[in-house]
Amino acid sequence: MNMAHQATPSSQKALMMELKSLQEQPVEGFRITLVEESDLYNWEVAIFGPPNTLYEGGYFKAHIKFPVDYPYSPPTFRFLTKMWHPNIYENGDVCISILHPPVDDPQSGELPSERWNPTQNIRTILLSVISLLNEPNTFSPANVDASVMFRKWRDSKGKDKEYAEIIRKQVLSTAAEAERDGVKVPTTLAEYCVQTRVPSQDSSSDLLYDDLYDDDMEEEDEDEDESEMESVGEAGAISCLEDGGTSTRRYDNQDDSGNEDS
Repeated sequence: MNMAHQATPSSQKALMMELKSLQEQPVEGFRITLVEESDLYNWEVAIFGPPNTLYEGGYFKAHIKFPVDYPYSPPTFRFLTKMWHPNIYENGDVCISILHPPVDDPQSGELPSERWNPTQNIRTILLSVISLLNEPNTFSPANVDASVMFRKWRDSKGKDKEYAEIIRKQVLSTAAEAERDGVKVPTTLAEYCVQTRVPSQDSSSDLLYDDLYDDDMEEEDEDEDESEMESVGEAGAISCLEDGGTSTRRYDNQDDSGNEDS
């Protein structure tokens, strides 16, 4: 048992710890599963479109692939659902600073502090992606046509509807897959902000957790996760407010038409 424990890659231990944390304290608007039970390096993500945005009611799937040296190198995030967005490539790859390797590249226009570093984790990635959906970076777009279209929609305060109509069609096209998966997509702030504790899939999963981690390590990691999540939440476009035991979600930098202030 000790030899097996010593041979376990540190990345596998880190991923198991993060997976357990996300199952017990989910990130709102996301569902996380493993593509295969035996493979911790490939995750499937289901993203619910945030209410009061163009993506409301959407059910978007993505894959996260982690490198063996995680968290020293960033994972890749690829949408499986067809996405029309300034920062998503045609093949679904997400172009976002937090997922770029921590190298100094002046030509990229990114500061080293904006890129990946080992203190980041899957929570900060998920929160960054949901923020990116609502606040695209049009300065270095992965999809130039989508970027131009988004700027027209934003600058016209929604009068130019081409961008919004494409997004809504993509949202509607996800309804069939949500139904096949037996998923009820949240469409109100109250539904979207509810967090539930996901039970362990079976007792063998708990045995695996116990085998890989010490309790004190787990508590330390969860404290770090909470601290990082708070910092990202303050910087992002979305935040949750609790009042009397119910959660509501506020969308900053948006007017009544769903447009963000530039």
